[in-house]
Amino acid sequence: MSDVLVNFSLKKRILVIDDDEDILNILKIIFEDEGYEVIPLNTGATAEEIHLMHPDLILLDVRIKGFHKTGDEICNEIKARNSTKDIPVILVSAEFNVSQLAQESGADGYLRKPFNVKELIDQVNQISVKKIVHQ
Repeated sequence: MSDVLVNFSLKKRILVIDDDEDILNILKIIFEDEGYEVIPLNTGATAEEIHLMHPDLILLDVRIKGFHKTGDEICNEIKARNSTKDIPVILVSAEFNVSQLAQESGADGYLRKPFNVKELIDQVNQISVKKIVHQ
């Protein structure tokens, strides 16, 4: 019984922020199958709120309906705070300039929608491994 609890607590936690419920559900299934704990959020969040969730990685949509900030603005806020600046952020968006938005906001990576699931998994795994090596 204690082995199960230890293994559960060692799961990496991914925060997925996207206003599309279908994408949230798909990403939750995909990453839980990959062994991650997934926190789906269909609205934006402040860096302080994100800090309280203790994610190991964030997948962040750029356009979030009903939230006062864009994903790249949230990423800027995350990277500007000492308590959250080391959390890897991957911007996921259909925006034509997502690569520029990622670079300007300090994101650790980006993917264009529609995305290839294997590419997304590979990028998340690569960034997760890189984070472990640098700790």
